[in-house]
Amino acid sequence: MKRVLAFALGAFISCGPALAADTPLSPALSPVDEWRADRAVILSTDAVTLDDFKWLARPIVVFADSPNDPRFIEQMELLAARADDLAERDVVVMVDTAPSANSALRKKLRPRGFMLALIGKDGGIKLRKPFPWDVRELSRTIDKMPVRKREIREGLTAE
Repeated sequence: MKRVLAFALGAFISCGPALAADTPLSPALSPVDEWRADRAVILSTDAVTLDDFKWLARPIVVFADSPNDPRFIEQMELLAARADDLAERDVVVMVDTAPSANSALRKKLRPRGFMLALIGKDGGIKLRKPFPWDVRELSRTIDKMPVRKREIREGLTAE
């Protein structure tokens, strides 16, 4: 069943991890359409695959064993603080705080506890971090990627 977490980055900060309950995604909207409509939407990893966003967006996947993990909370606060920078770089945020669900992304990326993964538009894993990372550093990493350099040069962004 496709589901999207029912909070934007800013709402997560104001209400905390209690918002980790997810709600059904409208059958009319795919995860890609949901992201296009709201670049701050946070998708659950059980709702998407990396192929959904290939050549369209750069997924940042945040894993934790619980939405109450202090590292998860810190990472979400860091992402919320500079959500515009992420949107400018065509980033889609995906989270997985349910190891028992064993999502396809969890099987593929194999996190141990908390992990942040940056995936390129080509679907390749560009970065893994076992601790929270600031958006400024993520932006620097993205801006060094060849596809991003071309986007800057040509003034391109996702639709």
